[in-house]
Amino acid sequence: MTRDEFNRFCQGLAATTHVVQWGGSDVWKIGGKMFAVCGWSEGEVPGITFKVSPVSFEILKHVAGVRPAPYLASRGLLWMQRHAVGELSDAELRDYLTQSYHLVAAGLSAKRRRELGISESQRTGNAASARRTQ
Repeated sequence: MTRDEFNRFCQGLAATTHVVQWGGSDVWKIGGKMFAVCGWSEGEVPGITFKVSPVSFEILKHVAGVRPAPYLASRGLLWMQRHAVGELSDAELRDYLTQSYHLVAAGLSAKRRRELGISESQRTGNAASARRTQ
């Protein structure tokens, strides 16, 4: 997934906002809370960072090209980074980005979700995908 593909994908999720920060990283948010970042990479593949469930964190630690996210995971947060070409396909990465979006949206208050127009079905709509990848 290229940086442009990452940005187009995140832009397509409901009620997202985009900022550029931390030295040129593309940061995507829902309700003011970060769910995905593209940047922080020294290699040819853009580093794409996303929030995960505890089970996904354990699984992804053993996938080539994926690592606990620098800075975030070292502080006990469940964030992973696709940092190199490896075993994680672009389709799987899109699934994890969608899961990250839903995990962060679930942490918003019910009032804030209503303000953003995020319905309960949108918030939990990726449950089947989450089960497949865990």
